[in-house]
Amino acid sequence: MGKDKSNKFACKKYFMKNYKINNSVNLFQLALQLNDPWNVKEIYYEDDLETKESELHIVIGFTKGAEFKDKDMLSYKAFDTIEKTWRHLNFFQFKCYLHCNVPRIQTQTGETKMVDVPWSRQHSGFTLLFEAFAMTLIEKEMPVNKVAELLKEYAQRIWTIFNYWIGKAVKQDTAETVTKLGFDETSSKKGHNYVTIAVDMDKSRVVSISEGKGMDSITDIKIDLENKGVQPKQIEETCMDLSPAFIGGVSQNFSNATICFDKFHITKLLHEAMDDVRKLERINHDAIKGYKYVFLKNYKNLTGYQKGELSKLIELYPVLGTAYRLKELFKDLWQMEYKEEAGAFLSYWCDLVDEAKIFPFKKFVNTLKTHWSGIMNYFDSRLTNGVLEGINNKIQLAKRRARGYRNIKNFINMIYFIAGKLKFDYPLVFI
Repeated sequence: MGKDKSNKFACKKYFMKNYKINNSVNLFQLALQLNDPWNVKEIYYEDDLETKESELHIVIGFTKGAEFKDKDMLSYKAFDTIEKTWRHLNFFQFKCYLHCNVPRIQTQTGETKMVDVPWSRQHSGFTLLFEAFAMTLIEKEMPVNKVAELLKEYAQRIWTIFNYWIGKAVKQDTAETVTKLGFDETSSKKGHNYVTIAVDMDKSRVVSISEGKGMDSITDIKIDLENKGVQPKQIEETCMDLSPAFIGGVSQNFSNATICFDKFHITKLLHEAMDDVRKLERINHDAIKGYKYVFLKNYKNLTGYQKGELSKLIELYPVLGTAYRLKELFKDLWQMEYKEEAGAFLSYWCDLVDEAKIFPFKKFVNTLKTHWSGIMNYFDSRLTNGVLEGINNKIQLAKRRARGYRNIKNFINMIYFIAGKLKFDYPLVFI
């Protein structure tokens, strides 16, 4: 035990001896991870006249006569310098700023260029660690405006950081292996500024986003995917709702792909038809009031009381009863194993609707017949928009936290951030 303590004490003495942290300049140089030729020249505190808060300022310099490498791998001495300032991570409760007269060099071609500093990227007023900290807070699902408030910066400056790193990651992203695409639309605010998203159904990630929700949006996605190494002919299957714009866009831009209509969307249309029947019956029968979800929910999810009330209503009102039985019977379609079996069942179900002569259901049947091949393709591919719904739920949650997005670019980049599974190369910051 005594020997272990003496070893620890010896290690501590060795560390202090080798690093010689005996003054604040050395301490900050170590904290900033500065290597030759960069070094800390001066440290001072200053009071902000507006906020009355103290600020820590660190002045960085470089060794006289130092040479700096350019992209041509040749070394050059400083031609002149330009003073620059960056916001850094806080030291304790103090805002911290770095200052440096950044050298400029003249290359062999006569071009004058500013040297890249290791603590920041060009054209940024922040250090890399500050930007990484801001991005990490956003990763923790904190709204950008709240991050700006916490860091005492303008929200637009934090958005600039966010958009830079997302844009860089999107530009470096590839999607060569995608063969199955799902398409969906969502808005930045309720009813405003729609975007169309394309999802790699195998990897459950957003691979492309386009403004708008028409055929042109699908064309834009095709062009974007081509830039990411995806040839249109390699897309074999697509999944979507019954949007005519999506159907036309996919047919025009991904001609090799089969179109599969989402079963959840079709079920939603059926439920709308059921509700329309209830509304028509409700006009003449007050007793039906308040039973909307009794007819729409799955039977197994009803309470005992609701099941009893449902049995009474479908006996008292034959039209409602027939519509409800047709709705429940339709569920058997999705249990069919083979395409031919499913086609025969759906034809039989449509004949039953024709015999029942219930207008909302006949309208639903017309929709089925118009999109028959896409519905049947489900039984080959088994593709559904379940992945898209999961991604859309994340998007809606982000929208609620941010109370909508006024800037469409911010909205698109936020979707990439939460659902694109992108790779970022900013420094890791642990919080």
